[in-house]
Amino acid sequence: MTNRLAQETSPYLQQHADNPVDWYPWGEEALQLAREQNKPILLSIGYSACHWCHVMAHESFEDAEVAAVMNAHFINIKVDREERPDLDHIYQTAHYMLTQRNGGWPLTLFLTPDQIPFVAGTYFPKQARHNLPGFIQLMERVTEFYRTRQDDIATQNASLLQALDTTLPDNQAHNNFSTAPLDAACKTLQQSFDTVHGGFGSAPKFPHPMDMEFLLRHAARSNETDARHMALHTLRKMADGGIYDQLGGGFCRYSVDDRWAIPHFEKMLYDNGPLLALYTDAYVLTGEAGFKQTAYGIARWVIREMQSPHGGYFSSMDADSEHEEGKFYVWTPKQIASLLSVEEYAITEAHYGLNLTPNFERKHWNLIVAQPLADIAATQKIPLEQAEQILERARQKLFAARADRVWPGRDEKILVSWNALMVKGMAHAGRILNQPTWISSAQHAVDFIHANMWRDGRLLATCKDGKSHLNAYLDDYAFLLDALLELLQAEFRPIDLSFARELADVLLAQFEDQQAGGFYFTSHDHEHLIHRPKPGHDSSMPSGNGIAAFALQRLGYLLGEMRYVDAATRTLALYYPPLSRHTGGFSSLLMTLQEQFTPPQIIILRSPPGQSEAWRRTLLAHYAADKLILTLEGEQTGLPAALAKPLTEKTSAWICQGTQCSPPVHDSQALLDACFMAG
Repeated sequence: MTNRLAQETSPYLQQHADNPVDWYPWGEEALQLAREQNKPILLSIGYSACHWCHVMAHESFEDAEVAAVMNAHFINIKVDREERPDLDHIYQTAHYMLTQRNGGWPLTLFLTPDQIPFVAGTYFPKQARHNLPGFIQLMERVTEFYRTRQDDIATQNASLLQALDTTLPDNQAHNNFSTAPLDAACKTLQQSFDTVHGGFGSAPKFPHPMDMEFLLRHAARSNETDARHMALHTLRKMADGGIYDQLGGGFCRYSVDDRWAIPHFEKMLYDNGPLLALYTDAYVLTGEAGFKQTAYGIARWVIREMQSPHGGYFSSMDADSEHEEGKFYVWTPKQIASLLSVEEYAITEAHYGLNLTPNFERKHWNLIVAQPLADIAATQKIPLEQAEQILERARQKLFAARADRVWPGRDEKILVSWNALMVKGMAHAGRILNQPTWISSAQHAVDFIHANMWRDGRLLATCKDGKSHLNAYLDDYAFLLDALLELLQAEFRPIDLSFARELADVLLAQFEDQQAGGFYFTSHDHEHLIHRPKPGHDSSMPSGNGIAAFALQRLGYLLGEMRYVDAATRTLALYYPPLSRHTGGFSSLLMTLQEQFTPPQIIILRSPPGQSEAWRRTLLAHYAADKLILTLEGEQTGLPAALAKPLTEKTSAWICQGTQCSPPVHDSQALLDACFMAG
C-alpha cells in the first residue's frame, strides 16, 4: 500500500510513499481537511540527501506504532524543502522565533489549521534520548496542548505573525551610498577568518562561496591583500580536505570539523556551481595548478554524474548508502593496498594520510591531502612529474573500484535555481579554461529549461520524469538571468539574450515591490501563505535580492535599458541601511554596490567568423570579474542598439562603461592596455 506521496515528483516525497503514515503533500486538500476536522497539522520538511531525515524516517515514519498516533491526531504533511523553498524559509524562521535555536532538517512543526506553527523542532527520536523527548511522547503532549490551550495558542500565533513581519526590511530607503560597507565587510570577515585552516568561524564549516567571490572582487578593486589571502587560503585548504572528493571531484555540503576533513557527505549541485567559478578565478589569479585541477574535478563530476541525458542537471547525491553515512567514500589502508602496486601505495599512503590515525569514526579513512606530492617526491628521490603519474594511476584504480560499491541515491529532479548556479559555473570555467564541452553542457541545461520549464512567459520551478510544475521563485528568475549573462560571454546566442530580457521583465512585473524596492521571494500571483519573505541575506545560496540586483544592473548597462538599473538601485536603497550596519551575509548585495560605483566594463569584440579567438584568449588570461566580454562574429541580426557594432574585415573592439563607449580599438595590445593597465 502507498499513500498520496507516490504521485509526487519529489524523490524525497516518494521515499515516504510506503510509510504507514497517512501523508499528504502540501496543498488545498490537506489544508481544507485540517480546517474541517479542526486537527493540527504535523508538518515535516526535509530533502532526499539529508542524513538525519533518513534516520527519523527509519525510526518513526516507517514504524506502525508512531504512524498510528500521527494518523489519529494530525493531518500529516510532507514537504521537500528543495521544491518548496518558500515554505521552508517561512517555517525555518518561525522555528527560530519559537525556540531561539537555529533550525535544520528534518524540520518538524505542529501548525494550527490556519498554517501557523505553535510547536517546532527538528529531529526527534522515537525513544527519548540526548535530552530530546520521544516522538510519541511529544505528539501526545502536543495533542493535549492543542485541545486545552487554544487561547494561549491564539495569543502566541498573533505574536509570531507580528514577529515574522519584522523580518522584512524597513521601507526607509537610503540613496546616499558610500563605499564604507565594502571595507567594513572585509574587516568583518577578517575577524572570523581561520588563519590556519581557512574558512570563517568554527565547525561546522560551510564554503560560503559568495563571501570568497566578494573578497576576490574587493581585492582586485582595492589592492587589499588580506582579502585576496583569505579567499585563496580557504580555497586551498578546502581542496586539500575531505570536503572535496579526492577521487571523483565535487564538494560536499559542509565539514563537521574545522579542518575540512570530514564532511556531511551529501553533494549538492548549488554549492558546486559557484565553487567551480571560484577555483577557475583562483587559477587565473595565481597560476597554481591545484586550483585548475580542482575546477576540472568539479566539472568532470558534474558532466559524468549530475547531468541528465536530456540536458538539465540533477539536484544532489545522498550522504548515505546501505543505510550508512559516507560508506561509499571511505576506505581502510588494507582495501587500498590490495588494489595498488607497492610503488603506487607508497605515494598514495603518504599523500592521503593512510599512515595516520583513522579520521572517520575511528576505523575508516576519508581521503585528505595530508602531505604535498612535491614533498613526497623529494623524500622518495623521484621527479615530481613521475610522482604525479604514479598517483594518477592509483587514483584511477581506486575510482574504478569505488564505482563497484553500492552508490548513494541521486535526487534526479531538476530545479531551475540550482541549475542556473551550475550553468554559470560551467560557462565561466568553460570560457576561461577553454573547454568547449563545458560550455556545451551549460547550453544544454539552459535549452532544457527553456523547452520544458518556460510556459506562457513564466518559469516552473521543478521538473522530474517529464513533469514540470510549481510556480517559480525569485531565485529561479534571478539566478537564471545571472547565468545567461555568463553564458552569453562563453558563446553569444541571440536566443539567450532574448530569454534574459524576458526573465528580467517578469522579475520587475511579478516580484518587485515597486513602492519600497526590492523583490519578494514569491510572485504577486503566488499561493497566499502566512508570510511573504523578502530575503536579502546570503545563506548556503546567494540572496535572490542580491543576485537580482546584480544581474539587472549588468543587463541594464549591457542593453542601455535604465529601467533595469533603476530596479537594482531601488533594491540597494532598501537594503543599504541594514547592510551598512551589519555587513555580514550581504556579499551578493555588496558586489552590486561595488558595480553601482564603478559599472562593469563591457567589451564587445566584433570580427569575421573565427578571427577573434586570439583577442579573447588574451583578455581571459587576466582576472576580469569587473568585465563583460561579448564576442560577436560574422553577420548578426536583431541585435539591440547597444550591441549593434559594425562588422569589418578585421577584428575590432569597443569598450563601454555605464552609458559611454570608446571609439573602436583595432589592436589587441591596445585593447589589453585599455582594459587592464589603467587599473
